[in-house]
Amino acid sequence: MKRTFRYRFYPSEVQAEQLSRTFGCVRKVYNLGLQARTEAWRLRHERIGYVDTSALLTTWKQDEDLAFLNEVSCVPLQQALRHLQSAFTNFFGKRAKYPRFKSRKRSRACAEYTRSAFRFRNGQVTLAKMAEPLEIVWSRPLPPGVVPSTVTVSRDAAGRWFVSLLCEDPSVTALPAVDSVVGIDAGLEHLPIFSTGEKISNPQHERRDRERLVRAQRALSRKQKGSDNQARARLRVARTYARIADRRRDHLHKVTTRLVRENQTLVIEDLAVRNMMTNHNLARAIGDASWSQFRSMLEYKARWYGRTVIAVDRWLPSSKLCSACGALAASLPLQRRTWVCGCGVAHDRDVNAARNILAAGLAVTVCGAGVRPQRNTPGGQSVTKQKA
Repeated sequence: MKRTFRYRFYPSEVQAEQLSRTFGCVRKVYNLGLQARTEAWRLRHERIGYVDTSALLTTWKQDEDLAFLNEVSCVPLQQALRHLQSAFTNFFGKRAKYPRFKSRKRSRACAEYTRSAFRFRNGQVTLAKMAEPLEIVWSRPLPPGVVPSTVTVSRDAAGRWFVSLLCEDPSVTALPAVDSVVGIDAGLEHLPIFSTGEKISNPQHERRDRERLVRAQRALSRKQKGSDNQARARLRVARTYARIADRRRDHLHKVTTRLVRENQTLVIEDLAVRNMMTNHNLARAIGDASWSQFRSMLEYKARWYGRTVIAVDRWLPSSKLCSACGALAASLPLQRRTWVCGCGVAHDRDVNAARNILAAGLAVTVCGAGVRPQRNTPGGQSVTKQKA
């Protein structure tokens, strides 16, 4: 199982300058490749690929105006063209939009080195065209005897430097099978609500740091554009955002790891988060909860450790459906957190939803049923429409 290990490192002034130059060259080559492929199609209806742009890279290096491309390692430049090829593959496969040009201000500053462009020896990483190894903070050890196949160096908006090592990790194996299954409902006050009745509070990291963020953004808005003061103020804003994102990611890792270790099957709801973000009253809270990241972590960890994640239909009326008798409530406003069914059972809105999600997920595993909203029969009883 290939796995990426990410560490912070602290470059020297010479290394920082060299890496910054490499980031700029990578961005330039990517943009040149995108421009060449776009013009080839628009002018000549010719589709060119990675091999053609790789040949063009040699020509670009011979141009006097692009002679600076020779000052950095050629491997990150070739990798940029491979990434461009992947972007076009996803576009033609209708999995992404047409590739866009990279911007110095908005694009991620990174460079990827394959095995021929770095040396890994005695726990130290030395990149091509660098005399000294990177000063990496080894917050956790690599698997014993493992040699990275790819090294990616990046710098975030807060000015922090990271190195990511792609390794084949033999320690990632399936966990022993267990009998427990759980339904999970995503909320705002409580991030995951389980069918067992347990709730885990949402730390709301952005809300807790909102005052600090507001002060930093107001200070940034008062600075003169292009000044050093504006650059320092922008860095303070970026560091505040980084603090929020790091704490949120850490919390999600802890919750998802626990869920995968304790349960064999995890049932979640297929939420349309992008559509829900159009609700301007809830968009900030939904973004702070990071439901998409929660699901992504849950799915890849389940693949690692031999667990199963089932996503039920987003149109399942999980909150309004009685988990005891199956009756469907006529209406249930968002502000009502508890309700009583006609059968006399009192429900917590979120726990009831998690139980219905679990039942729907188990139905999918047993008979391949597709969950659909309920309808009432002429006799007054509710039934579930299912797709065979």
